[in-house]
Amino acid sequence: MFAVLLQGKSIVVTGGNSGIGEAIVLAAVAEGANVVIDYVADPEATTSLIAKVEGAGGRAVGVRADVSQPADLQALVQQAVDSFGRLDVLINNAGIETRTSLLDTSEADFDKVVAVNMKSAFFGTQAAARQFISQGGGGLVLNISSVHEDWPMPGNIAYCVSKGGIRMLTRTAGVELGPHDIRVINIAPGAVATPINAATEADAAKMKALDAAIPLGRMAHAAEIADIAVFLASGKAGYMTATTVVVDGGITQGSVGL
Repeated sequence: MFAVLLQGKSIVVTGGNSGIGEAIVLAAVAEGANVVIDYVADPEATTSLIAKVEGAGGRAVGVRADVSQPADLQALVQQAVDSFGRLDVLINNAGIETRTSLLDTSEADFDKVVAVNMKSAFFGTQAAARQFISQGGGGLVLNISSVHEDWPMPGNIAYCVSKGGIRMLTRTAGVELGPHDIRVINIAPGAVATPINAATEADAAKMKALDAAIPLGRMAHAAEIADIAVFLASGKAGYMTATTVVVDGGITQGSVGL
């Protein structure tokens, strides 16, 4: 009989009702997890996702929360405790971008990107870590970062800055929290077929150039990122922390640039 990797684990997924977040919810539930789905828009998508989860015999609850607000992040952690008895994994997945250059990015745009992408990861990590320590038994914070935590992307600078911050958050928090048996890990996807890349997918010329730049010749499917998340959340990755797992089809190592 095969083991179920996440049996009984309680997981919070921010930005969990679409894209990579939705794929993680479905993959985690398939491995036995109970999930709190954070969303800030499209409640109908959340309702539909919960129906899928329950139809598969799983358990999930939806919570409307603004991840740029520490109080809302704390509410997500508390919802996991109230619904499932504890928190085992926080997945900081919510993210936005402006696709603007240094010269064209407004202060409001910069503040919003950093708040949703990086501030949320910082204070989400803090809230989760406090809960892990309080309940005992360790835990995991998994950040969905990007290859752009390391790899410059001219014309999307605020996004790159926020992801670079998540890289150092992960490394430093992983070291600080290791003595509590709390792991902190990034997943850095390359190009993924999700709503955030819809405009690129709709442009045949851009897609041709992108596919040519990826050694595997295609964008990732969200489920492929979710499978890595499940592995990292399982006991099979128990000795990994303070690091980034790059899942990019080889684009950052390829000889062909965008």
